[in-house]
Amino acid sequence: MGVLTKKPKTFEVLFSDPNKSAYSGGDKVAGTVILEVAEVVNISAVKLFGVGCAKVDYNKGKMHCRDEIEYLKYEEVLHLDHQPTDADGSITLRPGNRYEFMFGFELPQAGCLVSSYVGKFGSVQYYVKAIAEKASHPYAECKRYFEVEEPIDINTQELMAPVTGTKQKKVTCMFIPDGSVSVAARIGRKGYCEGEDICIDAQFENSCSRIVIPKAAIIAKHIYRANGRIKQFHEKLTSVRGDHIISGMCDVWQGRVLRVPKLKPTILGCDIIHVDYCLRIYMHIPGSEKLILDLPLLIGTIPYNGMSSRTSSMSSQDGSGTSSTCVSLPSSPPSYSEISRDDRMNSSFTPLLEDYDEDDSPIFMRISEYRLPPPPAYTEQN
Repeated sequence: MGVLTKKPKTFEVLFSDPNKSAYSGGDKVAGTVILEVAEVVNISAVKLFGVGCAKVDYNKGKMHCRDEIEYLKYEEVLHLDHQPTDADGSITLRPGNRYEFMFGFELPQAGCLVSSYVGKFGSVQYYVKAIAEKASHPYAECKRYFEVEEPIDINTQELMAPVTGTKQKKVTCMFIPDGSVSVAARIGRKGYCEGEDICIDAQFENSCSRIVIPKAAIIAKHIYRANGRIKQFHEKLTSVRGDHIISGMCDVWQGRVLRVPKLKPTILGCDIIHVDYCLRIYMHIPGSEKLILDLPLLIGTIPYNGMSSRTSSMSSQDGSGTSSTCVSLPSSPPSYSEISRDDRMNSSFTPLLEDYDEDDSPIFMRISEYRLPPPPAYTEQN
């Protein structure tokens, strides 16, 4: 019967720069493997591995989909300085001593790695693993993860170009045409970084009979591929909403701000995992599907440097002044004191216009039901 060996008192990986938040292609990963034993142990080798891979694992119906791509594979045998070795190359470790094994290796050059990511159905992870062997068999193992963030500079011609879009939707009620809603939107550029403000210029028009609500949100699109199948889901990160728009009216956003929250940059260059972002501008239509306009976004790591002569938020204001023509206002409205009060506006049937995004209940507003009475007749007095 063999003698059981106690596990080491300490066995861990420490990086030389513990404050370094992320590495990128070409950087050096360096540190120390610390080993302290509880009894005299003869170690045949201490091996170090640098590992980085993307993994996807999910079920698509009855099929189990799984795939993996390797981005980093490094291996070396660590040695102790000024430490005597036995004839077979092994070393004897004794309690009370702290043994430090130094290591260092370079990551593949920029463009060969993918930024770290942990998602619902997959991940891209990097770590350093150390294995202490005794008589060529594993004695102890430890690992420490590190982040990789590949730089994405948004100060390029493509990412600094404005992004625009328009969308219209015809609305029906029980298969009967009920007007339409439309949106035209613009942002000054495609590329943004964490903490930057997206300034939205948009015009919303409502010619249907319902009260609609304009909104905008940053959406993350997660796409996983394995076994020829694709699994994806969308995640709303942060949003902003406008005022309600009644029938026959419009609303104009001039530089409505939506700040980019703390999030991972766009995942590029991975064949099995793709994470992309968009600015979703949409109109909530009670009792109908939303009108959705997606403007593409790329989240980078190197922020806007201010060298562009014009920023995204102000350049579209030249044409915004014409938006007021979409609604005709009466020239001589009657006095409020002469208009009879409609008790229906305070009844229990008044629609509660909350910010519904899921499981919306039908909310209708027929303008004819709430139309103000005509102004009082004017009589000529002698």
